[in-house]
Parts: sequence; C-alpha cells; structure tokens
Amino acid sequence: QVQLVESGGGLVQAGGSLRLSCAASGRTFSMNTMGWFRQAPGKEREIVAAISASGGFTAYADSVKGRFTISRDNAKNTVYLQMNSLKPEDTAVYYCARGGRRFDLGPADFGSWGQGTQVTVSS
Repeated sequence: QVQLVESGGGLVQAGGSLRLSCAASGRTFSMNTMGWFRQAPGKEREIVAAISASGGFTAYADSVKGRFTISRDNAKNTVYLQMNSLKPEDTAVYYCARGGRRFDLGPADFGSWGQGTQVTVSS
C-alpha cells in the first residue's frame, strides 16, 4: 500500500507563494498519474492539478491556471505544487493523490490519498 505524505503548507499573505511537496513510498511511483486536490470548509473536494506518470502531460483547474505549477521528480518519488500569486480563495486543505497508469482525472481514478496540508491565505 502506497503512503503519501504532504508538506509545505502554511500561512501566507495574498500575493505570496508556497511550494507543496508530496513524498510517496513504493516502487511504482513513476508509473502513476499524480494529482493535487483541495477542500475548503463547506465545499466539495476539487482537483487542482494533475501530472502524468512521465510528467509529459499536466492539467489544471481554471481557477489556478497561470498561477500554480505541478511537477514531479520520479527519482525522488516526489510530486510538487508550486503556488504563486496566492489568493484568499485558495485557502483549503490540500491533498496529494495517486491515480492510475492512464491520465484519467475523475475522482474515482485516484485511489490513494495523503493526510492533507493546510494552506491559509490572508488578505
């Protein structure tokens, strides 16, 4: 069973930046799509960004395009989310998740989840 551990969350002022990291256990990291999701209080969990197994394909929610960048280092079993120009509406718990071997991005396609890291953006 894969384990995912997020880090890098915190409190930042609007306009600031944070970099989230997600370290994965297991030897099949490089074979799977990885994604970042977030859930704000009172709202449903939503996908923020995803990256294919090789890193050749990425996808972003419209609300973060141009501000967030997802990347991965398969040698380190780690996926990152660089968040720039943060806004108060980005405040949420951010989760790392492991998808399948295809670049399928429905919620049901992600079977392993981290514990989440809190990101709070003050105005």
